[in-house]
Amino acid sequence: MTQTVLLALDTSTEFCSVALVSSAGHAAGAAPGETRAEPRVWVRHEQTGAVSSTRLLPAIRELFDEAGLKLADCDAVAFGSGPGSFTGLRTATGVAQGLAFGLNLPVVPVSTLLACAESARLRDPSVTRVLAALDARMDEVYWADYAWDDAQGEWRTVQRASLDTPDRLVLPDVPFTLAGNAAAAFGARLPALAAARRVDGEALPHAVPLAHAALRALRAGRTVPADQAAPEYVRDKVAQTTAERVAEKAEKAEKAARLAHDATHGEGRQ
Repeated sequence: MTQTVLLALDTSTEFCSVALVSSAGHAAGAAPGETRAEPRVWVRHEQTGAVSSTRLLPAIRELFDEAGLKLADCDAVAFGSGPGSFTGLRTATGVAQGLAFGLNLPVVPVSTLLACAESARLRDPSVTRVLAALDARMDEVYWADYAWDDAQGEWRTVQRASLDTPDRLVLPDVPFTLAGNAAAAFGARLPALAAARRVDGEALPHAVPLAHAALRALRAGRTVPADQAAPEYVRDKVAQTTAERVAEKAEKAEKAARLAHDATHGEGRQ
């Protein structure tokens, strides 16, 4: 038996959410269904708006001090990979990468939608099917469908993270819990609201359920090197627009350089 220490970060919403967990158990290769002691958890979950980046590192330091642990005690860094706020996703990814590089640790990306499903199950252990749906703005919904596998002690992805209008979500054909804030954001415009057996509007991206899911992923070896950690934006349209903006900026810079070059050489010829 070993002690596993994992740091989990999420800044995909207006909250800066950090959890530090210390769990007794094998670091990897545990048998499905193996009984474990509940991990010790230290957490900061604060509404910071657009300034999560300024609060994230201080919150991490506070948790390690509170737990009487050092960064060197950490076995992995997990982060909410998205979907969510683009700026927030980049913040969590960058901090997770920086810490993991410095400590030579693996990184555990966890979908924010999976964190919603995990939150719903932590709040009600009878939950075995979750349609996680988050307000994506622009009159759209980020959503995914998860089924709990008792034999494996893990979530199975029925429908990976997607982006659709509220009326286009594919509903599970079995009783399900609707998790996330899409029900509050769209109301009756979201057919899943009326179809759900239970609605859990408080099952939202949070570092604690993210850490629970990440511990299982770590033990199963589902990690990535720090240089391969990346946000999961889902909204390709916006990502493409960003790429187009970068290309346009480069083109303008190149054009300005040509003009400056021509003007300089023109003056020299006169």
